[in-house]
Amino acid sequence: SEGTRLQKDLRTYLASVKAMHEASKKLTECLQEVYEPDWPGRDDTNKIAENNDLLWTDFHQKLVDQALLTMDTYLGQFPDIKSRIAKRGRKLVDYDSARHHFEALQTAKKKDETKIAKAEEELVKAQKVFEEMNVDLQEELPSLWNSRVGFYVNTFQSIAGLEENFHKEMSKLNQNLHDVLLGLDKQYAGNAFPVKAQPSDSTPAKANKSPSPPPDGSPITSPETKTVNHELEPSTLEAPGASIPKSPSQPAEAAHAGAEAAGSEAAAGAEGDSVSTLRDSSPLSLPAVVVETFPATVNGTVEGGASSERADMPPGFLFKVQAMHDYTATDSDELQLKAGDVVLVIPFENPEEQDEGWLMGVKESDWIQRKELDQCRGVFPENFTERVQ
Repeated sequence: SEGTRLQKDLRTYLASVKAMHEASKKLTECLQEVYEPDWPGRDDTNKIAENNDLLWTDFHQKLVDQALLTMDTYLGQFPDIKSRIAKRGRKLVDYDSARHHFEALQTAKKKDETKIAKAEEELVKAQKVFEEMNVDLQEELPSLWNSRVGFYVNTFQSIAGLEENFHKEMSKLNQNLHDVLLGLDKQYAGNAFPVKAQPSDSTPAKANKSPSPPPDGSPITSPETKTVNHELEPSTLEAPGASIPKSPSQPAEAAHAGAEAAGSEAAAGAEGDSVSTLRDSSPLSLPAVVVETFPATVNGTVEGGASSERADMPPGFLFKVQAMHDYTATDSDELQLKAGDVVLVIPFENPEEQDEGWLMGVKESDWIQRKELDQCRGVFPENFTERVQ
C-alpha cells in the first residue's frame, strides 16, 4: 500500500511539473510578443525562452525515466508474488486432503492395498509440489521485503538530485533575463514610461478624496434621496426621454433582477427538460419487462420449463455439485463451503489459470439471492464435493 501511494503521488507531481511547464511557456511567449524588435537584447530573450522550454522538458523526462519507470518495475513484482502465494495455499489444501485420504485408508477395517498404494503415490506428489513452491517463496519474500528500503532511498535521491540541477540551471536563465531587462531599463531610463507615472498620479488623487465633505456621497445613503428615487422609478419607465437623475443603486438592482429572472427561466427550462426526459425514457423500460416475463407465462411445456431453468443459471453453467465436507477458504478467491451446500459449476475465464483438482463455481443460494456472478464466484477443491446434476 505504501508503494502504491508513492506511485500515485509521484504521478500527481509529474502532472504538476507538466502544468508548470505549460504556464512558464505561455509567460515567455507573452514576453516575446511585447518585446519590440528594436529593443536591445531581443535575440537574448528568444534564446532564453528556448532554453527555458528545453530545461522543463528535460526535467520532466528525467523524472519519468529515473523515478516513475523504476517504481513501476518495482511494484510490478507484487501481483505475481500474490498469485504464487494464493496458489501455494491451494496446493497446501491438496496436500492436506491427500494426507487425510491416505490415513483414512490405512485405518480402515477392510484394507485395500491397491487403493492405499495409489493414495500414497498421490500424497507424495502433492507434498512435493507444495514444498517446492513453499521453499521458493520463503527465499524470495524476505529479500523482497528488505529491498523496499533501498528502493525508497534511490527514488527520493533521484528526485532530489533532479530538482537541484533543474533549479540551478533555471536560476542561471533567470539571472540572464534579469540582466537583459536591466540593460533595457538603463537605455530607456530618460523616457517617462506610463506605467511608472501611474503610482505618482494616483497618490494625490487619494489624498484629495480623503478630506472631501460628506455631502458629495450623501445621495447614496440619504433616506430622502432613496425615497425620491423609488418614486421616480416608474416615471422613468413611462417617459424614457425624461432628464430625471437616477439613483446609483438602480442599475445594480435592475441587473440583479435580470439575473434572477434569467436564473429562474434556466431552472424552469432544466426542470422541463428533466421531466420530458423522464417521460421519454420511462416507456422504454416496459418492453424489457414484457420480454423477460413472456416466455415464463406462455411456455407451459416441459421444454419451456427446462429452458427457463437454464436461463436462471449463471452464464456458462456446466453442472451442479454438492459439498460432502466443510471447506474453509484460505484465500479471497475461494468459496467457503458447508456440508450440503449446492454449487453451480461454471468454466474459468482463462482455462490456463485452472489448477488440477479445482473447480470454479458459485453457491446456488448466493446466486438466487444476488444474481451477481463477479461477487459470488470462487474456486473450490473438487474432491470435497459430489456431482448431483
